[in-house]
Amino acid sequence: MIGIGLAIMAGILISLQNVFNARVSEKTGPWATTSLVLGLGLVCSLPVFYTMEDKSLLDFSGVNPVFLFSGVFGVGIVFFLMRGVTLIGPAYAISIALISQITIAFIVNTGGWFGFEPSALSWEKVLGIGLLIGGVLVYKLEKRTDEKRDVVRERERVGA
Repeated sequence: MIGIGLAIMAGILISLQNVFNARVSEKTGPWATTSLVLGLGLVCSLPVFYTMEDKSLLDFSGVNPVFLFSGVFGVGIVFFLMRGVTLIGPAYAISIALISQITIAFIVNTGGWFGFEPSALSWEKVLGIGLLIGGVLVYKLEKRTDEKRDVVRERERVGA
């Protein structure tokens, strides 16, 4: 249960962070926002690390060096999601990102990549991903219908 609660909190924070980042980037630019967000994250995480952990910050013994580059992914996450939110809106951008996350996690889990235990491929898992994709397509279809209705109303208003 704790894992589920933590995952829910992560989802809430990711969504809010991206909405806030999109608003900041409108005034400062995307790369300034990305740098600010990750810099503030470092400043906030260091005191927590030194308070909570009983390890050296730079002790990476036994860690595959490739995994140490995950921070580079963080730069991409902040930048690409922030731009996506700005260009297509929060619900659509975050929905697409969520489907991408689930699909990649499914592939990693099923394939047993990166040291995880492989899990069986099942039609239920594939169906679940398909339903998620279908839901986002339905959401986008509804949005297009609303946009077309607004255009028709605007044309009627101006007498075109």
